[in-house]
Amino acid sequence: MATKYRGTQDEVRALSALINLMRASEACATSLQREIADKRLTGSQFGILEALLHLGPVCQGELAGKLLRSCGSITFVVQGLEKKGLVERRRDGSDKRFVTVRLTDKGTKLIGGIFPEHAKTVARQFGALTAPEQDELRRLCRKLGKAIDQG
Repeated sequence: MATKYRGTQDEVRALSALINLMRASEACATSLQREIADKRLTGSQFGILEALLHLGPVCQGELAGKLLRSCGSITFVVQGLEKKGLVERRRDGSDKRFVTVRLTDKGTKLIGGIFPEHAKTVARQFGALTAPEQDELRRLCRKLGKAIDQG
């Protein structure tokens, strides 16, 4: 879908590209959100559990940066995961400001059981693109993201 805006050629091209990027992103996200919701998790909860599964124990501030969320938002979600017995938090002995989050055995079992199917779903979705197209999409998204971060 292209924009109906009648600006300069550069504006129309950029807006149309943004519309396509956002629509594709929303389609993927909506599908994956349904899958995650079936496991009684929110997207943020899943993101934290997945990060801890692959990175190991991480400081809450680092989690916020990796998931592009505010520290306050991460704290709230981690508290909920802790109440469910899926993660535990520990304060650094030398600097009480740093809180490390780690999976519990229950959390490891949950995300370890969910993630392989999630990876298959993502691979199926991206199967609409060839391997070189997937690589190019990743490269272009990274390039755009870096340019926006610096801008």
